[in-house]
Amino acid sequence: MGRLVDDADSVLVVIDTQPGFLREIDDAWADAVVDRIRWLVRLARALDVPIVVTEEEPAHNGDTATPVLEALVDDQVRHVKDAFGLAACPPIVADLERHGRRTAVLCGLETDVCVSQSALGLIDAGWRVVVVEDGVASSQPGHDQGLARMRHVGAEVVGLKTLAYEWLRTVDRLAVLERDLGGDAPTGVVL
Repeated sequence: MGRLVDDADSVLVVIDTQPGFLREIDDAWADAVVDRIRWLVRLARALDVPIVVTEEEPAHNGDTATPVLEALVDDQVRHVKDAFGLAACPPIVADLERHGRRTAVLCGLETDVCVSQSALGLIDAGWRVVVVEDGVASSQPGHDQGLARMRHVGAEVVGLKTLAYEWLRTVDRLAVLERDLGGDAPTGVVL
């Protein structure tokens, strides 16, 4: 396994990007993280990176945020997650493993609870875990604490732009951005 994140070995995991959690953070930050996750889903689809989506207590926290849902395929399975860490949920782990890949790229909410516990559990299970730093959110100081904890146990923390360019790797593949995602970069992200 190389140091760069390989799209052919990645599964994008969208964790609990739901209104119930988004309400807990500043509106501008919530909008920005949803926009980044939406764009990341579009990029993953363009590169044939499988996507796994989780929702914690959707009856209470709502469905995945509409912009993210609209970026997913219509028949995308959204797993109800009954534990904070998805590694404790056999159906979700089975969905991850069915793709035959070993890098879980995590985005979503909340950095210090569900994202962090998912990262720790996946690392314990032998996965390479990459966390998209500007694609996760939690109220402060939880966001910074969650990132620090994940880094400490071996998760790789990268920015959205860094991940995109590692998945793309070449100028020729950069055409994917222009062809499939042209003009649709998330607010504040210069590609």
